Amino acid sequence: MPSFSSKNPPILDPNRPFRTSRQFPEGFLWGVSTAAHQVEGGNRNNQWSDWEAAGRIRSGEFSGNACDWWNNAERDFDLAQEMGLNALRLSVEWSRIEPQRDYWDPAALKRYRAMLEALRQRNIQPMVCLHHFTHPRWFEQNGAFLALDAAKRFELFTRRVVEELGDLCRYWVTFNEPNVYGALGYVLGEFPPGRKAEVITAVRVVNRMAHCHAHAFHAIHELQPDAQVGWAHNYVVFEPVNRAFPPDRWIAALLSYLFNESFIGLIEHGRLAFPFNFATPNLKDVKHTCDFVGLNVYSRFHVAFSLMHASQLFGNVFVPPHVPQGDCGVEKPYGEAYPEAIREAVQSVARLHKPIYILENGVPDAEDRIRPWLMVNSIQALHRTVEEGYDVRGYFHWTLTDNFEWTEGWRLRFGLVALDTATQQRTMRESGRLYSAIRRANGISPEMGEKFCRPEARPV
Repeated sequence: MPSFSSKNPPILDPNRPFRTSRQFPEGFLWGVSTAAHQVEGGNRNNQWSDWEAAGRIRSGEFSGNACDWWNNAERDFDLAQEMGLNALRLSVEWSRIEPQRDYWDPAALKRYRAMLEALRQRNIQPMVCLHHFTHPRWFEQNGAFLALDAAKRFELFTRRVVEELGDLCRYWVTFNEPNVYGALGYVLGEFPPGRKAEVITAVRVVNRMAHCHAHAFHAIHELQPDAQVGWAHNYVVFEPVNRAFPPDRWIAALLSYLFNESFIGLIEHGRLAFPFNFATPNLKDVKHTCDFVGLNVYSRFHVAFSLMHASQLFGNVFVPPHVPQGDCGVEKPYGEAYPEAIREAVQSVARLHKPIYILENGVPDAEDRIRPWLMVNSIQALHRTVEEGYDVRGYFHWTLTDNFEWTEGWRLRFGLVALDTATQQRTMRESGRLYSAIRRANGISPEMGEKFCRPEARPV
């Protein structure tokens, strides 16, 4: 087992044994996050349904009925209530609400209203995401976020949703992971539209999404002045393989800036730093357009400079076999399970001086062999940030029930609850019971700490 460097200290301070609970502040949100296309089933009018039909899912599978939320989301809401959760993040599917340009489907809005009412009846705070990777086929065919009228179209969609649902929801997430959308759609080709090595285009797309975000932010506050509006930002730790080798440090820093800092920089300054500002139009309207920052934190990747990886800016990004990790995807590892990533992510966005919510954190793990360890240690690391004065107000685990995991299909199982896709039967995993216990304790108990946070508990 490799030793920790000074940059990556042990999860547990040996001078501070677990004699008392690590409790979070009163009112802390304990929830789960979901996404419409991954759970609803029957979505056939967005660009992801076309991606599936084109055979672009690595497992060869289809989302199909998914978790059947469109017919019976309340079944999973009951599970969340039984676990004692007080928050749930879900997204609305744009292609259901506006299946054709300028046609708004009242039945879809009625169904989403019923979902939010069901959550409130169970004393679960809803948080609604407006765009979680999917949008209508007509929007994609018109150029998606590169279209000249993209901001106008997204604002119209936002206004209609808030007008219909605003009395039931106070927390709004405009976009889920615009950095992932840009990188996987225009650099790696793993998401639609499937373009590769177009780094400048990816930067332009993220810029346009920031512009759309700003339009949505102002529209929501016009309609609902007391709303809280933010976005969900994916943060990845890029670790140089050899810190003594300048090219490894340089390429890791470059990838971290492009992936982790670009959207944050637009929110903070309204522009990107040189030399990437040449691709940035005047985005002063984006500056300071958030009431909170959402963080999606999963993995650490190791980076080595490589002339063989020109399409990835000469960075060989990989997961060493000896590090803790969850289940492998169809073609490659998902990432290193790295609890300290949460602390790095929180420290990175704290400069915006806004409340922070961890909106996704988890690991693909069908057998629960690593999820309990990761969950307890991640929450323990998060507790340390709260003790240090960082304004973190919630933790949302990804996810409640196994769902359709984008290009991996059903191969990766992130659920606290196992799902049999043939029968729709749910089975609570041990990690689900553990998360329920964490929620009821409002933190980590001494027993959890002793079991999961000792150095010897670290998976190998």
